[in-house]
Amino acid sequence: MAMFDIGKRASSSSQEQKDEIALRESERPWEKAAAATGTARNRDAAVIGPSIHVEGTLRGEEDLIIQGRVNGTVKLQGHSLTVGPHGQINADIYAHTVIVEGSVEGNLFGAERVVIKKSANIRGNITSPKVSLEEGARFKGAIEMDAQAVEEAMGTKKGKSGTSMTQGSSTATAPATSDTPETAEKAATGKAGGSAA
Repeated sequence: MAMFDIGKRASSSSQEQKDEIALRESERPWEKAAAATGTARNRDAAVIGPSIHVEGTLRGEEDLIIQGRVNGTVKLQGHSLTVGPHGQINADIYAHTVIVEGSVEGNLFGAERVVIKKSANIRGNITSPKVSLEEGARFKGAIEMDAQAVEEAMGTKKGKSGTSMTQGSSTATAPATSDTPETAEKAATGKAGGSAA
């Protein structure tokens, strides 16, 4: 009977450990967001959790996921920035890759690309050579797909590239590969579908 009790205690403590691990993982939704968006390249990304508020300039030399609030400027020149579903940013953003699932009020500069997910709400201009807006995303501002403009904004200059601009507001997908002003205006008002890569 004593052996039975010991076995029971061991299995219940094992179950308690599993429950505790599951609870800890469910309390960190930003880690799931990082895995889903692929923002943690070959290493883990730093995380600003939902209860953290940052005022001023935020700089870093690693990938970052923001689930909290940031007011000011975010500069991650050679790294990825993900604004998680609970993230609230009131700042200009400079990063290699910008992925937005939350709310941003400010200009976004992506050296490689900017990805706007369907849960995003953005008020500001986007400057990047590649821009993708998912259907359902809320966006008000202008999109400029000019590598030279990105290089100037980020303080690096390489070469020249063609320009393309989309302006207006949209609650649907707005392709950012427009060659004429008419196409750009239709795209920005949500009259054209698709996404730019």
